[in-house]
Amino acid sequence: MNSILQKIVEEMKPQLRAREKEIPLAAIKYRAFESPPCRDFTEALRSQNSPRIIAELKKASPSKGLIRPNFHPQKLALELEAAGAAALSVLTEENYFLGKLEYLKEVSELVKIPVLRKDFIFSPYQVYEAKANGADAILLIAALLPQSLLSELALIAGSLGMAVLGEAHDEEELATLIKSGIKLIGINARNLKTFKTDLQEAARLIARIPAERIAVAESAISSRNDMETLTQAGARAFLVGESLMRAEQPGEKLKEFLI
Repeated sequence: MNSILQKIVEEMKPQLRAREKEIPLAAIKYRAFESPPCRDFTEALRSQNSPRIIAELKKASPSKGLIRPNFHPQKLALELEAAGAAALSVLTEENYFLGKLEYLKEVSELVKIPVLRKDFIFSPYQVYEAKANGADAILLIAALLPQSLLSELALIAGSLGMAVLGEAHDEEELATLIKSGIKLIGINARNLKTFKTDLQEAARLIARIPAERIAVAESAISSRNDMETLTQAGARAFLVGESLMRAEQPGEKLKEFLI
């Protein structure tokens, strides 16, 4: 596992154990299965009529620090939904992204479009927890998970009606996701070792995703030109966060991508 991912996960574990103690696995499973049916995250990304953008609600990141000091998830969610987002991504990791599970629940209850839980998921508990808090989809990071665990977590998500967005950064991780059968494959343009982004490398990897899967471009997308480059490679949807969160009016910024 990459060192930064390992550090993030190790620092998450005490918080996860505390949540498991407060709400045991049996109880969170019950809440997950009793929660409302999922909105169709996969279908939301299929349309060919316009760029399908997953707008990300992100207060901070490990590489950029604080991104949006004035962070009001509910207001942002409504603004981005009204501006034409196909779906939303909500960061729930607390230490580096300053996210909260409460943000996921609040946003999910407020909007009509599907919502992705964006986090470092490595435990079945987190999958049930995502559904119990309103997630329609979860992110599974290939760099973080061995093949067997990746498949197990994806299977649990499917049993709950949630979609899975698998994330890869290189060819080996992409091969793992393809083998797993995950339908939504995200290519993150950020190198986890250097934190530098490379859209050309991302485009190269996107071109290798089988046509029957839905290719999602992630990170470093700041203009329509970026989107066009990635679309030519085969991207069918785009996860956009930082450029929206740095804008004074994120909804207006989103419209620039959709024109």
